[in-house]
Amino acid sequence: MFNNLLVADDGRDATPLKIVTPEGLGALGAEAQAWAARLGFEAKPGQWLAVPDAAGGLAAVLAGVSPEPGPWRLASVAAEAPAGDYRLEGHTPDDPDLIGWLLAHYRFNRYRKEVEVVPARRLLVPDATPVATLVAQAEAIALVRDLVTTPASDLGPEQLGQAARALAARFGAAVTEIVGADLLTQGYPAVHAVGRAAARPPRLIRLDWSGSADGDKPVLALVGKGVVFDSGGLNIKTTAGMAAMKKDMGGAAHALALAHLVMAHDLPVTLRVIIPAVENAISGDAMRPGDVLHTRAGLTVEVTNTDAEGRLILADALTAAAEFEPDLLIDFATLTGAARVALGPDLPAMFTPDDALAEALLAAATRTADPLWRMPLWPGYREMMKSSVADMVNAADSSYAGAITAALFLQRFVKSIQNWVHIDVYAWSGAAKPGRIKGGEAMTLRAFWHLLADRYGTK
Repeated sequence: MFNNLLVADDGRDATPLKIVTPEGLGALGAEAQAWAARLGFEAKPGQWLAVPDAAGGLAAVLAGVSPEPGPWRLASVAAEAPAGDYRLEGHTPDDPDLIGWLLAHYRFNRYRKEVEVVPARRLLVPDATPVATLVAQAEAIALVRDLVTTPASDLGPEQLGQAARALAARFGAAVTEIVGADLLTQGYPAVHAVGRAAARPPRLIRLDWSGSADGDKPVLALVGKGVVFDSGGLNIKTTAGMAAMKKDMGGAAHALALAHLVMAHDLPVTLRVIIPAVENAISGDAMRPGDVLHTRAGLTVEVTNTDAEGRLILADALTAAAEFEPDLLIDFATLTGAARVALGPDLPAMFTPDDALAEALLAAATRTADPLWRMPLWPGYREMMKSSVADMVNAADSSYAGAITAALFLQRFVKSIQNWVHIDVYAWSGAAKPGRIKGGEAMTLRAFWHLLADRYGTK
């Protein structure tokens, strides 16, 4: 999908593509200014304008952008301008610009009778441009979009396992799965409890990869929440609350996508990916409010809300990941509505006890224009998670600090690991925009990749 959209500039004929801000319109030539004024082009972000030559051909394309860098500045041009070759003039393309150029060509066509084909707009780039890395990032983002946008009717726990196996086959990794009642005998009781009510049995998906580097390598552990559909269980969601719940496996999609980047670049790590995959359904065997669940860590949890199921399956998965004593443990989860209330849909919440890790990740997020925001693991709120009958509850009675108390719950299952980071991510775009579809969306993925590349180095 993304191959040959970024091409090394070999001097071939190409249409000049000029980035223009509203303040920079006056720097255009007189003819271009007059043409822009005639057609109402104000160089607003997302606007673009074809400028004709004397013979009626295409002399140049003007792209209106915001002064701030970001991945969507060139997306409108890449998606809508005439097919052909373009060369940026007066601007050195940066990574976010180029990611947006690639992703503007993405479409989710799985269920369309008439497949929408996007004509290729090729961008000529300097020889030093890391085209292969940018294409790999676009492929990873497309993987998130494909998985999250696919409805639960076609993406159950088994199909999530198939996606992991397809990824593993591409890079020589191994996948093992623990399914149904075997979860109880092999130490994942919370995963089983959450998923047992569904017709499709729950499973624990594990991907292992060591790459080509020899010798001892640091362990990188990735955990992703894989709730393929969340009805809320017996604490059933409203119609509006359930509408987009096919996206509740967005954490698993992010974990697989980041694994894709790690393996595609042969990062010198030992990779462990753990995905608890379940459907939170309603049946006679559904977990009930008031039930006490056992976990892999040996801690007991009183279920106060069956709609707070993601943290229960993550409890077992994080415990298993911590057993590897990883150099870095990352979990992704579409975990709380409270994070969205606090930060909105576009800004994922990041929790970590490691200040240096937080600073490095925030720097990577700024560099890649892939934002996130650190929130506190405020110890005073641990009191809200106490139970009178078990070691803890899964959801506090209070309506306050929901994202924080969820993160504090997860922290109980990573033991004393400092180098753990939890991302409460929305994984969804509520409306189509340049470079984005209405549907699944990758968030923080590029920031994490740059963090990992800086931390471990690439070949």
